[in-house]
Parts: sequence; structure tokens; C-alpha cells
Amino acid sequence: MKTLALSLFIGASSLFGSSLVVYNSNIGLVHEERPLRLDKNAHSIIYKDVASSIITESINLKLPKGVQLYSQQYRYDKLTLAKLLEYNIGKKVKVGKDSFTLLATNNKEAILKNKKGNIVTRESKAIIFDKIPNRLLSKPSLLWNVKTDKNINAKLELDYLIKNITWSANYVLDIVKNRANLRGFITLTNNSGKSFIDTTLYTLAGTINRVRNQQPRIMYSKMIAQNRPIVQESTHEGYHIYKIPFKVTLANREKTQINFQNFQNIKVQREYEAQMSNPLFFHGESKMNVNQYITLQKLDIPLPSGIVRIYSKLHNTSILLGESSIKHTPKNEALKLKIGVNFDIKVKQSILKRSDSKNYYSVDIRYTLSNHSNEEKRVALLVPFNKNRDARIKSAQKYVYTKGNLATFSIKIKANTSKSFNVHFESRK
Repeated sequence: MKTLALSLFIGASSLFGSSLVVYNSNIGLVHEERPLRLDKNAHSIIYKDVASSIITESINLKLPKGVQLYSQQYRYDKLTLAKLLEYNIGKKVKVGKDSFTLLATNNKEAILKNKKGNIVTRESKAIIFDKIPNRLLSKPSLLWNVKTDKNINAKLELDYLIKNITWSANYVLDIVKNRANLRGFITLTNNSGKSFIDTTLYTLAGTINRVRNQQPRIMYSKMIAQNRPIVQESTHEGYHIYKIPFKVTLANREKTQINFQNFQNIKVQREYEAQMSNPLFFHGESKMNVNQYITLQKLDIPLPSGIVRIYSKLHNTSILLGESSIKHTPKNEALKLKIGVNFDIKVKQSILKRSDSKNYYSVDIRYTLSNHSNEEKRVALLVPFNKNRDARIKSAQKYVYTKGNLATFSIKIKANTSKSFNVHFESRK
């Protein structure tokens, strides 16, 4: 860089347009376009107001033809009294209504010369400065050392990655009997060190390859109203991208939520499952909890990973039934949500007989299901057991294999009753 007289300063106020793509891996991609009017004698461009969390190695700068880039620097001079005093040594300053020349300072006291040539001292904090010098970059800025042989009046484009900005999907499921309404929210957390004003916003759902992943801090939040245009969803290179159809302002150190999905009158099904012990290694007796699930019919829109909070109405108030985490779910795939452990249904497994030999496991187990509720329930018992030609299951109760190696017994239990059945398991060691 030569002298300030040969530098061009570009501020955020000259922005042509901007967009922001936020990933759910704690990074964002900033795209900005600003006018570039460069004198042929200029040797540097100072580009103000970039995010303090900028990943400088990611900068993708597009300069117009005729401008040659030599080097770039990231600068952020935090404005302090000491820096203002240092810059103004030898320059005119004021204390009250009187003018002085600043000669020296130790930051607490300043040595000044008045119009008569007298040397006086004053407290440094009493000095009045005319302006903040451009050399003190009080906002994070990029400095490019350039060369051009002609005047330039064109457009500058800049892409760069920032850290400490992320988004997630959060859902609210309201259940009414066997139907439900599902609302999805894009939740953005911006701790990037930059505010984005009236920017075009995209969020990208999918897992991109990252070297490092950090968790953002959450400060405070606001909700963007739901009566907005519909968020547009599209696919690109194996990812799903959501474009917010209105300009968004994201303040630094703020959380923002945008309603992006609404499903009405979804058919739901309740399911009950108990995960049992592997019978080949089980001894004694144990009681197992029964987990309860809500399964939603196949939806025609993909769902980004996130947390679903499930609510129901009771006595004119809302009850939280549970929370469930979902992975990225493609369209037309059923969604199974765990809501908790059922209070009234219990399962007991008991060893009836073990007849293990040198080469075989052999065990008889009794399963007892108790339904203390006032409604009939169907419970799936999931028993991990190898499915091969040397393994056998004998029982009067029907079963099927699910998820590869789970012998699954589907048992219907009437209200306020219990039901037991025996199973013989045999397998080569």
C-alpha cells in the first residue's frame, strides 16, 4: 500500500446486492456486489464491513478487467483513545473551544501547544477530535493491493465464507386424535460478527465435507411472522436448498426463526415397542419399558434434520407429549417419532429353562405383557436374534424379522389385562 491518497474505500452503503447461504455446519457463504470506481493512480482498495469471523483463505474476488491484484490483507483496528491520540500527534485538536497542536501523550495526559506557542498539559479524555481517520479501520475490512493503468468504473464481486453462523430446522406437531398439523421453522443463529441488512437468504440442508465444526452460541431471538410468502425448495448437487422469498435482516448475536413448512390434517398412527434382551445371553428375569411412537404418513416434501416437539390438547390446555430428533428425511418417506415411555404398559422377560451345550445355545423364555390402561393396545416386542440356518425359534406366537436381525412379535393386549407366551431359542455357538 502506498499512501491513503491512493486508496479507494468501499463501504457497505454502496452495496449493489447481497446474498447469504447458511449451512447447518456452522458456516455461511456471503456474496456481495459493489460498484468499483478506481482511479488509474490508485494502489489499494479498502473493502469495509466484512464479518469479523471471515475465513480469509476462502475469499473469491472478481475484479474487472484491467485491474491486477498483487496481495490482500484482513485488517480490523479496534478504535481506541490511544490510537486516536497517536494518529493526531502534530495535528490540530480542541479542548473545549480552544485550539491546540497535539505534541505528545502517554494516553492519560497530553502535551499541547496553544496559539501563543505556550506548552500546556491536559487530560487526554478532554481532547475533541474532528473525525475518525480512514486509516483506522474501525470495522473489519479487506485491503487489496492492486495496479491499474486506466480509470475503472465497473462492478466488484466478492464471495467469502464466515464462521459462527448456522441454521437448524425445528418442528411443532399438534395432534388431535388421529390427525396432526406440522409446522416447520428455519432457526438461524448469527454470531459471525456482521449484521446482514435486507439480504437474500438461502439455507442448505445436507452434510458437506468439513475439516472442522464448531457449535454456535445462542444469545437472544426473534420470530419472523408466519404470514409470509412460501419458502421455495429446490435440489442441487445432492443437497436441498431453501430460498427465503423476502429480504431478511439478520443482526449480529441474534437468533431468527422463519416459518418454512406447513402440513395440515396429516394421518398419524400410534405404535408401541419394547426392546428385549438377546435370549442367547440372557439370564434371570427383567422388566422392560414400552416406548411409544407417532408415525406420520408419507409427506411429499423433504424434511431437513431437526427436533420435532409434539403437542396435544387436554382440558383446553396444551400438553407436551415429547420431543424427537429426526435425520434428513427425503420426500415420500414415513416419519416415526418417539414421544416417550408408556406409563401403563410393561413387559417382563423370564428364563424358563437353559439347556446350553458345548456347541449350541438353547433357552426357553416367557414374555409377559401387562396393559393397565382402559384401551386395547398392540405392542411389538423386538428380540435381537441371528437369522441363519443354524438358528431356530419355536413358539405358538407368530413373528417376523424386521431390521435384519430383530425377531418381532406383534401382540394385542386388551384393556386392563395381561398376556404371556413362551419362545424357544436355539443357535450354534
